[in-house]
Amino acid sequence: MKVLVTGGAGYVGCHGARELKRRGHEVVCYDNLTTGHRSLSKGCDLIVGDIADGERLSSVLRGKDAVMHFAAFAYVGESVKNPRKYYRNNVEAALQLLNATIDAGIRNFIFSSTCAVYGVPGKVPIPENTVRDPINPYGVTKLFLEHALENYSAAYGLRFVALRYFNAAGADPSGEIGEMHDPETHLIPLALEAAAGIRPELEIFGDDYPTPDGTCIRDYIHVNDLADAHVRALEYLAEGGPSVALNLGTGMGYSVKQVVSECEKVTGNPLPVKVGMRRTGDPPILVADPSLAQKTLGWKATRSLNDIVSSAWNWMQKSAAAKATAAQAPAPAHQG
Repeated sequence: MKVLVTGGAGYVGCHGARELKRRGHEVVCYDNLTTGHRSLSKGCDLIVGDIADGERLSSVLRGKDAVMHFAAFAYVGESVKNPRKYYRNNVEAALQLLNATIDAGIRNFIFSSTCAVYGVPGKVPIPENTVRDPINPYGVTKLFLEHALENYSAAYGLRFVALRYFNAAGADPSGEIGEMHDPETHLIPLALEAAAGIRPELEIFGDDYPTPDGTCIRDYIHVNDLADAHVRALEYLAEGGPSVALNLGTGMGYSVKQVVSECEKVTGNPLPVKVGMRRTGDPPILVADPSLAQKTLGWKATRSLNDIVSSAWNWMQKSAAAKATAAQAPAPAHQG
């Protein structure tokens, strides 16, 4: 299939694009490079553009069979402080993409959604029929687009898979692509930076949650497992599967302190920690019930927390080595 991957130069998007190519699909990445990086889309055709640009999208979408939509702002804390930014990009611009997709005659749409649509669930592990009641603007904007997809599916025959994934982490085993956020807010890269001495310490946001060790529990899923699920979802639609929303997780939760311990184990270094205040919008426990994804797509997460941390550590070391080599390279001679 010919697939447009929005946000294809971002963290999860670049892994999705690479997996699509591995499986024989034709891929065009579309990214405004606000948070994405050109280097992450290496090996794929990259068009620099914004999903709010309907006119540009109409030409880019021509001849495509499907859209895989990753492009979004995704920081919970930032969404609380600056909801306007999130509604503009995750809702207004995303609707431009959705409308352009329909106008181009495309009826296959894979949406990168989130477990944040559930808010604080009444049941853990969380099944898909849990009431969607987000507690932060990020989750609200993702839920908005889920509703839009449901409405467009009923009205225009759009078929979609909304993939509600839990905590994406890790990096491609090749060490060629991985997390490049600025600023970095995700636990595992921050912990690894602290273990490596790149930052003085790791701040844990609250240790008084109603969990066994007082820190938040999350379901960490390897980004390559996510990429596999996205391609399976695309192929599911190609075979005529009906629209569906699916959880992507391992079904196992790890606390912040357990992740810290794993990072110390992988790096062999002690990890300095300080405890700060809770962050607004952080539920105590988020763990997926991924059984419907397994039943629908034949998909199951196969990588462990150790795999996640080890691959992230490999990526960090390779990136640091590449930067050091580039810094030592002589400047090109001036051609007068």
